[in-house]
Order: sequence, then C-alpha cells, then structure tokens
Amino acid sequence: MNGIHDLGGMHGFGRVQVEENEPVFHSQWEKIAFALCMSRSPKYGGGNVDEFRSGFENMDPVQYLMAKHYERWLFSLESILLKRGAIRKEEYDSRISFFKRNPRTRIRRRNDPELAMKISQLIRSGSSRRRDETREPKFKEGDKVVARNMNPHGHTRLPRYVRGKPGVVVKVNGVFVLPDTNAQGKGENPEHVYNVRFDAKTLWGDAEGKEAVHVDLWESYIESA
Repeated sequence: MNGIHDLGGMHGFGRVQVEENEPVFHSQWEKIAFALCMSRSPKYGGGNVDEFRSGFENMDPVQYLMAKHYERWLFSLESILLKRGAIRKEEYDSRISFFKRNPRTRIRRRNDPELAMKISQLIRSGSSRRRDETREPKFKEGDKVVARNMNPHGHTRLPRYVRGKPGVVVKVNGVFVLPDTNAQGKGENPEHVYNVRFDAKTLWGDAEGKEAVHVDLWESYIESA
C-alpha cells in the first residue's frame, strides 16, 4: 500500500533527532501498550503480524506523523479487534468515555505466568515466518533482476524507492510467508525471499562512492532484468 508510512527515500523531514540515553519506554502507558500488542492472538481476534503492520498503514497521514510509536501500535490493535468483532464499537466507546471521566481508575491486574513466559520467549527469540518447502528458487545468486513497479492497495513489503530499479541477487534466504496475502486473510502463500543489492546511485542519483542498499524481496516482487 502506498502511504505516508513508506518513508524510505522521502525528503523534507529534517535531520533524525537522536535521543541520548533513550529509555526503552518513556512512560508507563507505553509498557502496557507493548504488553497488549505482544500478547495479541489471532485465536482471539488479535490478527497476525502482517495484519498488525497493515493497521499502521490505515492511519490518517497527519495522525500517523503526529502519533508516537506505541500510539500507532494501539491504533492497529484496536482496529483489528473492532474489525474482527472481538470487541464491539459501543463497548469500546463506552470504556474510552469512562476512563476520560475517571482517569485515576485502577485497572484490575490479572496474573498469567504461562502467558508471561510465552511472551518473554517470543521477545527473546522472535517468531520466524520461514516455512519448510522444497521448491526450487526462480533466481540464484548473481542474477540481475528488476523490482516490479507495482502499486498494491493492500499491505506489501516492497518499498517504493526500489520499484522499477535494477539490482543483483546476492543471497537466497529461503521460503517465507508472503505478507501481501497474509495481511488480508488470503493465506500464507509462502515464497522464496532474496537479498537484492541496489547501487545507491541507481536509487538516489547523487550518492557517493560505491555505496549500496540491500533489500530482502519476495519472489513475486522481482523479475529478470
């Protein structure tokens, strides 16, 4: 999906402001938001990781730029839960209204050691989207390819700044879930993923030296040069 979230190669946002000694969380609510989103489960309407990423893309562009990192997380989680019917709109609005009127209300704590252990393991080891398939890759190391110039309406991991640009396959990574379909509930449809090298001058025009950008691209994102 083309949108404000796809910032790669865009200009006009000024220098990146690096916060010295930046903490993991700036406030308590960010910790809670992180925990909520990490504990979401497709079984209970929480969506998969690609659907979760897709949720950010549906934010209003101005809202997206003004929102903090975990505000975007909450927006996506709320949107998925409402869309899947895990919570009702009336229930959601009622709770928001209640806490606005009663901001000091303490939320009852529910201890779940088993869930806490699962989330802790997930944070430490991640959750691979690799799939064990024996199909042969269409491309091999050294192949010259071109990133397809496509503009999908749904979620994609193909950044705009490489579309239509030539590159070279430097590594075949294996087979992984296709985000484009997984985000829309249309199946995992796993494909080979390739690490493709793009010369910086090809992408930006005025790059210096022999700089390059490496992008992991699914097989349907590229074609032979």
